[in-house]
Amino acid sequence: MQKANRTSTVLAKLAVVGDLLMLQLVFLVISLGILTLFPAAFAMQRVLPDAISQERPKLLRRFFAEFRQAMKQYWLPGFGLWTGGLLLAFGISFWAYASGPVRIFALAILIPLTGMILGLYLSGLAILPESSPTAPMKTLFRSANLFLLRRPLPVAGGVVVLLTWFALASQVPTLLVVGSGLVPALTAYRLSRPRREKTSEDVSI
Repeated sequence: MQKANRTSTVLAKLAVVGDLLMLQLVFLVISLGILTLFPAAFAMQRVLPDAISQERPKLLRRFFAEFRQAMKQYWLPGFGLWTGGLLLAFGISFWAYASGPVRIFALAILIPLTGMILGLYLSGLAILPESSPTAPMKTLFRSANLFLLRRPLPVAGGVVVLLTWFALASQVPTLLVVGSGLVPALTAYRLSRPRREKTSEDVSI
């Protein structure tokens, strides 16, 4: 009986891993178009809880339905995010190899700004599954900002995780294939989980 339970647990975990990798592969293919990158990320975030819980089937059908809706709602803001991210990356890369006192001043502005934008992005992903599919970007931005103000330390930890992963991916580009969509999505999903309250069982005497 115990062996059967272990087998079913392993199979359930393998099913979750398989669904997550399937979503990552679809995300990777769709996000090759610049305009489709952030709508694909938003669609993945909405479907991710169902992939983890295994409570609702037909994940791909749901993903494409969410993607179509996200393209209608967020393709232009998503393009703005992509452009802004590219400019920030270029600016940090340029000033990192520059010389003179201006370099320190520029990096002192760009690096915290990048961290703040990444924090807002993770907060937006975290609140996305519970938000309305037709919610305007202004509403999502306000909700993300409120989430960030309420949980600044966990979001800061998520930003550190993302930056560490980006640093690793810059050295091992194949990591982008397996984690370009999953790493931000899983980080935001973790942030969105309610904090577990301590009970008497957690207190040791």
